[in-house]
Amino acid sequence: MAPLVCLLLFLAMTGHSSATYCLCNDGVGDQALQTTLDYACGNGADCSAIQPNGACYNPNTVKDHCNYAVNSYFQNKGQVTGSCDFAGTASVSANPPTNIPSTCTYPSSSTGTTPTTTPTTAGTPTSLGGGTGTAFSPTGTTGINEPNHAVALFTSINNILFTFFITLWIVMQGCL
Repeated sequence: MAPLVCLLLFLAMTGHSSATYCLCNDGVGDQALQTTLDYACGNGADCSAIQPNGACYNPNTVKDHCNYAVNSYFQNKGQVTGSCDFAGTASVSANPPTNIPSTCTYPSSSTGTTPTTTPTTAGTPTSLGGGTGTAFSPTGTTGINEPNHAVALFTSINNILFTFFITLWIVMQGCL
């Protein structure tokens, strides 16, 4: 019975896919998508791949560039809760977009790299592709220190500690 419990605990802790993407929602107007794109590129996303001659420049649409920018932002922020909303223009997805070229890579986890764009002053998005846009944070507010960011960190630390202690308990029981 103990090996079965150990197997179930192991599967429960490892049985889900960790691939998570942030994509712009369908049905959102180009102006709102451009605002989202501008914010993401000006505040932490690595948008070099969607510049002309970049690996992800084509298809050259606001929606496709928005997808790349918000996903880069989301991954660079460590997939923190609230970092993929952008005032309702984006949401989390288990799958990358279907129409990306083979030269383009959509990371599904934090890359740990430093973005190549230089962030502007908070609340002043840079324009990529001539958009104008208004300032907003990923959750649609103008605040930088959002309480749900701290909650997500606390939750992930709790999850790590819980997993550690369960694993320690399993090892102590001798079922590994």
